[in-house]
Amino acid sequence: MNEKLKLSVSPHIHSGRSTQRIMLDVLIALLPATVAGTIIFGLRSLLVIAVCMASCVLFEMLFNLIVKKEQTVSDLSAAVTGFLLALNLPATVEIWQCVIGSLFAIVVVKCLFGGIGCNVVNPAITARVFMLIAFGSMATSAFPTVVDTVAGATPLVEVHGGRTPALIDVFLGLTGGTIGETCALALLIGFVYLLVRRVITWHIPVSLVGCVFVFSFFMEGFNVIDALVLVMSGGLLIGAIFMATDYVTSPATAWGKIIFGVGAGLITCLIRYFGTYPEGVSFAILFMNILTPYIDSWTRHKVFGEGGAAK
Repeated sequence: MNEKLKLSVSPHIHSGRSTQRIMLDVLIALLPATVAGTIIFGLRSLLVIAVCMASCVLFEMLFNLIVKKEQTVSDLSAAVTGFLLALNLPATVEIWQCVIGSLFAIVVVKCLFGGIGCNVVNPAITARVFMLIAFGSMATSAFPTVVDTVAGATPLVEVHGGRTPALIDVFLGLTGGTIGETCALALLIGFVYLLVRRVITWHIPVSLVGCVFVFSFFMEGFNVIDALVLVMSGGLLIGAIFMATDYVTSPATAWGKIIFGVGAGLITCLIRYFGTYPEGVSFAILFMNILTPYIDSWTRHKVFGEGGAAK
């Protein structure tokens, strides 16, 4: 009996996948949208991405130094936050705004709540909403495309104005929008990669996008083309695939994920059709993030015998 009994906290069975590996998969899945955004909007897209990623990593490192916490930048979560924030911004955004948005995402939304795993809402999506409110049209302006070197309207604006852009242009991203949101093809490639790698499941993206498609189909007078354009426009796909599926701020159960997706889809459509903002994906995901603990409690699996009367 020379061998000592070793005690440790859960989990006792580990899949072998680390936070760093998962975040690396997300970074890889974002590369097609990055390539497409750079081709469509120019090399300044890379500058915006580099500034956001570097700022997020730097702010997390400085915060940990100041509060004397163990450094966590090696888990790549800060890099993912900066990457997502950049892809949700126009290529023409001011660089100082990128720095302010990164500071808000990392320090205010993430680190002050305890770091990764403790934040209530998704840092990147919350920073985008903050920048939208704080900087207005400067953070959401339309930008040049390979089709027209003059800034053009986004597909959402065109459809609501009675002009439907070519479906192929929207699918390939040859429209106005933010760096990473316009090319549906690139985003779908990233989606397939994350599914194959089992980083995410289909529940939230499919239920969110499906809800928006059905709602738009009826609102646009049963016009399938307009509904498809609206699904591939705005930040819907990048939000549904990369931000609504955040482990920390989305439900854990399958039914919870579906409820989350449908709820986000409905809120998105209500804002698109009846709100003052042309796009509602960011606000919808942020609102559903707040409801996630309640959705988890409503849909969690009960332990055998739970709730029975004591005898």
